Amino acid sequence: MSKETAIRTGESSPPLLFRQVSPGPGDSTLQFRLLHFWDARKNVKGGPGIILGIEMLMIDAEGTLAQGFIGQNRRNQYEKELQRGSIYTLTNYYASNNKVMYHVADQRLVICISHASALSKDEKDIEGILRQRFRVRSFTEFEANCDLRGDLHDVVGHLKLVDGQALHERPVLCTNDDSASRKVMVHLQLKDGPVMNVYLWDEAAESFRLKFDGSAVTPTVLLVTTVNPKRLGGKLCLSSMSSSRVFLDEEVDHTKEYLAWLATNPSITSLVNPVEVVKAETLTIGEIAAFLKHQPAQVAYFDSIATIDDVKLGTEWYYIACKDCQTKLNRGPTTLVCPKCRNEDATAVANYRVELSVYDNDEQCTFIILGDAGKDLTGRKATELIDAYVQENGGVAAELEVPVPQCFIDTIGQTKKFRIKVTDYNFTSTKLSFTATKIVSAAELPPKNPPLQTPPVTEVENTELAESSGGGPSAIEDQKEAKRTKRSG
Repeated sequence: MSKETAIRTGESSPPLLFRQVSPGPGDSTLQFRLLHFWDARKNVKGGPGIILGIEMLMIDAEGTLAQGFIGQNRRNQYEKELQRGSIYTLTNYYASNNKVMYHVADQRLVICISHASALSKDEKDIEGILRQRFRVRSFTEFEANCDLRGDLHDVVGHLKLVDGQALHERPVLCTNDDSASRKVMVHLQLKDGPVMNVYLWDEAAESFRLKFDGSAVTPTVLLVTTVNPKRLGGKLCLSSMSSSRVFLDEEVDHTKEYLAWLATNPSITSLVNPVEVVKAETLTIGEIAAFLKHQPAQVAYFDSIATIDDVKLGTEWYYIACKDCQTKLNRGPTTLVCPKCRNEDATAVANYRVELSVYDNDEQCTFIILGDAGKDLTGRKATELIDAYVQENGGVAAELEVPVPQCFIDTIGQTKKFRIKVTDYNFTSTKLSFTATKIVSAAELPPKNPPLQTPPVTEVENTELAESSGGGPSAIEDQKEAKRTKRSG
């Protein structure tokens, strides 16, 4: 093999550890195990994206993870020689400190292959360099980093559902050559939190399918690397990325340890809140209150149908939030500071926080309308309403006391299905007050009690009665109107 060949074997030099790498060009020798590599893509709306090169995940003798990059113009020079799990030696590289949207390693610098680089695959393995290392995080940590577009960490848990199918009946996964086969959605129970929706895409979905279907027994433990925590429909979910890998049951030490933990804690598999599986359950206000009284503190989501009785006046109906993570901003000496992003010059946006008095057939309480739920209810962003008031009344928004908009007053009397989020706070608070993160749909309160003169009937009989009664729906509407009149009186 000629000296000009970029990937050579048998060469070595005193290795520099990843933590010792400094920004800019370097002529020292790095020695590492290549854990994983994948296509670096630039997303293009409506298209497959533009391939920019190859990204690599590497680990050194100290166990530090670093991210590497090979540009697309050098792809043909290196790609065929890249092998996961092999030891490599690299000299003459460029350590870039350019900000990347997502980090998958401990070392913030990205080690780039340059025109002067020499990358050689060592024929002899080095036992001292780990074969795997994972950065597993808890539910609480994922929630704290939701939608921040920063570090991507790993998750491990036990499977509850696979594409909506329970494990006791071996799930059948989609293998059609269509868009549905690009995704696998699993419900994963974590040690420290509720069941989470984990979305596996493209290569991660295909890897999961092959491993799952190839297992002699139905797998129960799943580890997914470099997942992105996002909030979908008000619920914290995890989504795989191009860098993600999947491991099941006995594949790696982390999954083996989790399996052993499950074996010593068999009751854990029954501690699943069904509200967190498949979809939010619809409960009355009283049933949510009972849940808070009898269940351990946790984050949970419910749907609840209620009628808006009043809008609380005399308080600010919006707050100034961070544009990136929607957290309330703190006022610094000269700028607004985000306590979550730790951005000392955060971009501000107005977000809804409106308190509504609501009731259903059995109970009355307060729903706090946050963020997008306000837009769902009124059809307008909070910023638009503030700007409209400023234009009509003159002055500066920061100097004006903007009253609750009329469009919120107009919602009084409307009945909606609200998506309710309960947190640790609700389990200790004496006030019956819940956060509404979404308006699911318009709705109607169910009849409070069936008429006493109506004898019990089966479901089939009840359906036949409804179809043959003629004018049944109008009679129900008359009954609801009478209830509304009674309440307003």
